[in-house]
Amino acid sequence: MSIRTEKVSSLIKEELSKILLREIDRNVNAFLTVTAVNMSPDLKIAKVYLSIFDSDEKKEEAINELMRRKGEIRHILGSRIRLKFTPEVHFYLDNTLDKVDSLEKIFKKIRENEK
Repeated sequence: MSIRTEKVSSLIKEELSKILLREIDRNVNAFLTVTAVNMSPDLKIAKVYLSIFDSDEKKEEAINELMRRKGEIRHILGSRIRLKFTPEVHFYLDNTLDKVDSLEKIFKKIRENEK
């Protein structure tokens, strides 16, 4: 990833975090955290990874609501950052914390079995 791509990713992550917290979160009804943003090399597509702390059903609802409102989110993002093109935003669920939690449970069981 080039330096420019990394800088744009960081900027978009910061602005999307603010947008989701202040303007979109009221309608989503979930605790959202933007964990990563990966930009395409031409800076036209932003893959946004979200960590959502809620039940699986609520996670699915939150992602669907964000996908439904991605045009509005893109418009707000475009008004806040200065790029030649406002990137198309795609939302993905980041399951890293769930995986870490399940691994910790497995390690705990292994330690208990060793005793």
